Amino acid sequence: MPAFDLPRAELERHRPDIEEPADFDAFWESTLEETSAAVGPLISARPVDNGLRLTESWDVTLRGFAGDPVRAWFSLPAASAEPLPAVVEFAGYGRGRGLPHERLTWVNAGYAHLLMDNRGQGDQYGSGGATPDPHAHAPGGPGPAVRGLLDPRDHHYRRLITDAVRAVAAVRAMPGVDASRVAAVGNSQGGGLALAVAGLVPDLAAVLVTAPLLCGIRRALDLTDLPPYGEITAYLAVHRGAEEAAHRTLSYLEGVSFARRAHAPAHFGVGLRDTVCPPSGAYAAFNRYAERTAADPVKVLHAYPFNGHEGGDAVHVRRQLDWLAEVFGNG
Repeated sequence: MPAFDLPRAELERHRPDIEEPADFDAFWESTLEETSAAVGPLISARPVDNGLRLTESWDVTLRGFAGDPVRAWFSLPAASAEPLPAVVEFAGYGRGRGLPHERLTWVNAGYAHLLMDNRGQGDQYGSGGATPDPHAHAPGGPGPAVRGLLDPRDHHYRRLITDAVRAVAAVRAMPGVDASRVAAVGNSQGGGLALAVAGLVPDLAAVLVTAPLLCGIRRALDLTDLPPYGEITAYLAVHRGAEEAAHRTLSYLEGVSFARRAHAPAHFGVGLRDTVCPPSGAYAAFNRYAERTAADPVKVLHAYPFNGHEGGDAVHVRRQLDWLAEVFGNG
């Protein structure tokens, strides 16, 4: 696929105006307040046999949106003695938490690691999930991107973003974690969730996002028919006249709006031939990152001109490892 978005020089100065609802902050404050009424973020943490000698794992259940139980895997390097910085990782669209031995990069780098399950997902690829979504009954299509599309209070991502914020609170409550050094990490949908967390958790220590979904949503809907954005356009092709309600809902989920409110140091990655999450969305979030806060955090972006949604792949992961070690002071 050839490059299809803006030329790179234009991407680097891309700062689009975002149709941000006047009650954006109030909407998210009330959503998180409703959920935080639950007593504590953790429900349980049970040690599991992961088949590994150098990594210890726990099957965690945390309280997510509306106090719903959300599953996660928590891992530590075996016999770690001191409180460790933590990485909270969010999985991609349609994927669940899988199995505890699948994602070992961050724990092998010496961090505590929590991988959150995606409620109501996990059936499209990977090794499955274990968290249902008991609220998925509002009008919309079968895919998560369109569940509850006509009202922001009903949308799937309102619940999933709330779960992600609660996952940060949960990892801070786990033994062996340095609660002052927690990073949010994710690719694609996971990157969109990590960016939302950065905008909603003011004392996050770092955020690392690659090919983030939910950034520059209006433009992405005009550029690509691939899912997840294509699920939204397919819905609107059938439900003619629903555009205004849909765009209003999506404005509460816009990653650029979360990015504007972030404080933490940020590391971005983007493939310039990405037709799933068009690169202009990542650049919009990067270029407007932290502009509404008094913070002036370090931020870096690595672009891969000949790559698509896979971005820099393992090369980029190594760059993430080096950068986070420096941010956490253990480089």
